[in-house]
Amino acid sequence: MVNVSPLWMTHSQMNTFSQTIWLVPIYALLGAVLTVPWSPGLIRRSGPRPAGYVNLLMTFAALVHSLFALREVWSARVHFSVNWLHAANLDIAFDVEASATTVGALVVILGLNALTQIYAIAYLETDWGWARFYALLAFFEAGMSALMLANSLFFSYVMLEILTLGTYLLIGFWFNQSLVVTGARDGFLTKRVGDLVLLMGVVALYPLAGTWNYDELTAWASVVELDPTVATLLGLALLAGPLGKCAQFPLQLWLDEAMEGPMPATVLRNAVVVSTGAWVLIKMQPILALSPLVANAEIWVGAFTAVSCAAIALAQVDMKRVFSYATSVYLGIVFVAVGTGQSEAALTLLLTYAIAMALILMSIGGIILNNISQDITQLGGLWQRRPISGICFIVGALSLVAVPPLGCFWGLATIANGLPPLLLTLLLLVNGLTACSLARVFGQLFTGPATDWTRRSPEGLWALVLPMTVLLGFALHLPQVLAVLGILPDMALVTQSATLLLMGSTLIGGGVGLFLYALPTVPKPIRLPIPGVQDFFAYDLYTAQLYKITVITVVGFLAKAIDWCDRMLVDGAVNFVGLFTMASGQSLKYNTTGQVQFYALSILLGTILFGLVLCYPVLSALNLSIL
Repeated sequence: MVNVSPLWMTHSQMNTFSQTIWLVPIYALLGAVLTVPWSPGLIRRSGPRPAGYVNLLMTFAALVHSLFALREVWSARVHFSVNWLHAANLDIAFDVEASATTVGALVVILGLNALTQIYAIAYLETDWGWARFYALLAFFEAGMSALMLANSLFFSYVMLEILTLGTYLLIGFWFNQSLVVTGARDGFLTKRVGDLVLLMGVVALYPLAGTWNYDELTAWASVVELDPTVATLLGLALLAGPLGKCAQFPLQLWLDEAMEGPMPATVLRNAVVVSTGAWVLIKMQPILALSPLVANAEIWVGAFTAVSCAAIALAQVDMKRVFSYATSVYLGIVFVAVGTGQSEAALTLLLTYAIAMALILMSIGGIILNNISQDITQLGGLWQRRPISGICFIVGALSLVAVPPLGCFWGLATIANGLPPLLLTLLLLVNGLTACSLARVFGQLFTGPATDWTRRSPEGLWALVLPMTVLLGFALHLPQVLAVLGILPDMALVTQSATLLLMGSTLIGGGVGLFLYALPTVPKPIRLPIPGVQDFFAYDLYTAQLYKITVITVVGFLAKAIDWCDRMLVDGAVNFVGLFTMASGQSLKYNTTGQVQFYALSILLGTILFGLVLCYPVLSALNLSIL
């Protein structure tokens, strides 16, 4: 680690790419600016496609820069700081940390972003909104890159706000559809709830710690003795932000509505954007750990979200909804891991989850594009028609659950061996339900006879298949990558009892899903003996209806009450003053006689009255002294 005081480094102390790591977000912003000449209102003959190619070039430049920087910071953390604002006792600096972890996260984000942009070339082939879409992807990329590098809680909050705005704009990309507008609005407002409370916590933290730098906050948290009430309130406020960003209960519904956006944006959002909230959560964990109540809330909110969303996903017929809830499931597991002190395992799970989820979403995205349907009950028999998509889905699904030696197995196994029996039981249940859900989707899409929707459904264009196959190869070789990075757990982990139970839950869940949905002997659709139970999960535990009769009702009543006060009291008082002034003016105009003597008398009487008012305190004092 390179020690710098105060966080400044000379050029001789840093290598070229690591000292200019701040350029990585700039590449994306430059690409967004360069899309302007290809806006639909400006182009006539070239079409909008060059906007995508320019952004893709900028993303590759940022990726190459990050790869060289990763080599330079492999064995040494680099810190530097840029003063942003100094006023009175407030000193805000943009602190940058370039380490193997942060730059490695940059490489993952930029790599997935590059593949997503290639994927979008085919997915949005006939859409004239290329410039706007690629500019928004660049906006996403810049915000995530800056968030990975920011070593300041304040600037992390700023970057999260940028991502919230980008999410809103991408969800509402096809803004001429009513459901799209509603989804974008609801997603934005739901995340704003968590953001507002997070801002309160960020502002309240500075007077206590005197800094927003993560390293200094960690040192402060290790020695400070806060009042338990203060620590609890501060921790809950800071926890609210990641709850909203990671779509955790009770702010989980926005991610489901975010599925109205284009599929390439869904790939990027579900794979990495929502994980940025978990990244900030891990950074803030030393502060959250100051209150046992906050740590327990973090654990049990994550556990409840994981279990409930895994069950809800099993009852969905919309493919995108299935994987929106799967996203909440895995981020719930991350919350449990961080709350139980397994931050390194949580980071490993975030990395492997991003690869697996992106691969799955790319494989089903081409199916949605060609078959114009997201309803899995309308599809089937795609294995012979789309074998590449089927293979990619299988590898992505196996990488998402506990199947050694692929992807998420290592993170899940590490977390499982560090949990108490009750939380371990819940993790086994979640893993089994997720395996069953993935097997269900595979059985509905790729097995059975072809339907009217899938009789003509070939593999998509090369731009759809290329990023899938590249990501497929990376997912298969991810264990070797983890070994090279030095974060692959010891092989003895495979023989641990909790790990064996985890693999058993995968076999049971996946086997049940394949038996029910891949074999023709079981009649479809499958109905539970009690329809109310199936509806309970199909309608998201009736959470939306519960919000309507509670939160929305209360907010509506308060809005009507405030509106009445505004119209009757505030506007009424102002209108009364106006009417009184008009009436006074109308009455005074009749006293205008044109005689100078009358005006002089009015002035004299007014002066006498004003003097009496001024002398009233003196006269009152004289009267009291005489008495």
